[in-house]
Amino acid sequence: MSLAHVKEDRSKRTPTVLLPYQVKWQKDQTQVKVIQKSRRIGLSWGEASEDALLAARKNGMDVYYIGYNKDMAQEFIEDCGAWAKSYNKAASEIEEYVFQDENKDIITFRVRFASGHKIVALSSRPSNLRGMQGKVVIDEAAFHDDFKGLLKAAIALLMWGGQVVIISTHDGEENEFNLLIEEIKARKKPYSLHTITFDDALRDGLYQRICLRTGKTWSQEGQEKWRQEIVDFYGDDADEELFCIPSQGGGAYFTRPQIKNCMKKDIDTIFWSQRDEWAELPDEDRWEETQEWLEEIVQPYLDALDPDRACHFGEDFARDQNLTVIWPVQEKSDSNIRVIFNLELFNIPFRQQEQILFYILDRLPCFRGGAMDARGNGQSLAEFAMQRYGADNIHMIKATDTWYGRWFPIYKATIEDRGMDLPASADVMEDHRAVKKIKGIPKIAEAQAKDKKSKKKRHGDSAIAGVMAVYAVNEIEGPGEIDFESTGKKRASAKSDGFLEN
Repeated sequence: MSLAHVKEDRSKRTPTVLLPYQVKWQKDQTQVKVIQKSRRIGLSWGEASEDALLAARKNGMDVYYIGYNKDMAQEFIEDCGAWAKSYNKAASEIEEYVFQDENKDIITFRVRFASGHKIVALSSRPSNLRGMQGKVVIDEAAFHDDFKGLLKAAIALLMWGGQVVIISTHDGEENEFNLLIEEIKARKKPYSLHTITFDDALRDGLYQRICLRTGKTWSQEGQEKWRQEIVDFYGDDADEELFCIPSQGGGAYFTRPQIKNCMKKDIDTIFWSQRDEWAELPDEDRWEETQEWLEEIVQPYLDALDPDRACHFGEDFARDQNLTVIWPVQEKSDSNIRVIFNLELFNIPFRQQEQILFYILDRLPCFRGGAMDARGNGQSLAEFAMQRYGADNIHMIKATDTWYGRWFPIYKATIEDRGMDLPASADVMEDHRAVKKIKGIPKIAEAQAKDKKSKKKRHGDSAIAGVMAVYAVNEIEGPGEIDFESTGKKRASAKSDGFLEN
C-alpha cells in the first residue's frame, strides 16, 4: 500500500456537495459499470443522490437497490428520500411494505415519486428481478450469496434501456466479484471499471469533508495521523478493506458490519494466563489460587444471571500458543441469546481448565448443556465434562468439513439476524474475520500473528466458541436443569470436586 498524500492547502477550497470521485462515478453512464472501492468513502450515499434525481424525472426510471442486509437497504432508501427533499422533488415518505419473495413475505422499503417512478429495496434472490424494468444497484456485491445469479438476472433488464451498477469492497481473490473484475480487465466483459482506494478518496478531499462535517480544522498533519489510525485499525485487512487488494483464499466469511452489529459493550472479556513454571506448583496450590480467582472475578457474573432462563455454552480448547475460549450463553426475553462473558485462558494447565469449566457449569442457572472442541488435547476435557454432566448434555465435537459446512452457515444466519449478542472486542472481531471459505467450506484459515508480548497467537478461537454455542442452543434441549448443579457460592475442598482424583 502506498502513501499518496496531497500537499496543497485544501482549507481554502470551496467545498462541493459531491467529491470528485463521486462526480466521476455519476458521469459514467455505461450500461454496466463496476467499482471496487475502499470502505466508508460515501460512494453509496453519492449513488443515492443520482438515483433520487433519476426516479424524480418524468423520463427517468425505477431504481431497484439490492444490499446484503436490511440495514443497508433502509439506509440507502432514507438517503434517497433525503436527496429528493434537497432537490425539492415531490416524493412520498419512506414506506415499509411487504414484498413477496417466493413463498415468504419480506418487509422492505421504498420511496415513490410524483413522476410515477419509485426506488425500491429488494432482497438478493435473483428471481425477484423477473418482470422488473429500470436501473439495478447491487451494493457490496462481494457479500451476496449468489452474486453470479443476481448479475445474470440484472443484465436481463438492459434489453429495455436499464442500467446495472455494481459497487463493492473486496472479499477474497476467489470471490465472484473479483473474478468479474478480472474478466473486465482481460476485456472479456464490456463493462466499465472504476477503482477508488482510501488514498484516492483522501486525495479528493474525503478527510476535508469529514472535518467540515465534524467542525474540525483540516491540516495535512491531522490527515496523515487520521489515515494511519484507520490503517492501524484494519491491521492485516487494510490492503483488502482500504486499498482494493483482494486477500488470498476465499475471503472473510463474516463481514465487519455483521459482527459489529451484534457487539455489546457491556459484555466483558475475562482473560487469565499463567507463566510456564506455574504448572509445576503442587496441585493444592494451583487449585487454591484458581478457586480464589473464580470466586473473586467470575462469580459476580454468575450471580447477575436471570435464574429462570436457559443457559448453554460453547468451548474451543488449547493448552498453549492458542487460547481456550469459553462462551456461556443465556436465552433472552426475545428468545435470542447473549454471551454472558468471553472467557479466554492462556497457558492454563489441564487440571485447572477442568476446575474452571466445572465451576462455571455447576453455577449456570437452568443449565441445558454445551458443545466442546474434542480434537487433540481437547478430547480429555470434553470427555471429563461428558462424564460429569451426561452424554445427552455435553456434545464432544470433532469438527470436520461436513460439520463446519453445516453449522457455520447457521451461525452466520444467527449473526445476520442479530440473534446473538457478542462481546465488543477487537480480538473477537479478528477471530471471526479469520473464518474463510476454502473450497466452499467456511473454516479457520490460518493462525493469526503472535502477540508481541507473549508466545500466544489466536486461531479464530472465539469464532469456534461461538459456533459451538449456537450448535448447543439448537441441538441440546436438555431434560430441564441438569441434576448436578446448584452448588452456589459454597467453597469445596480440592478433592471434593474431583480435580485431584482424575
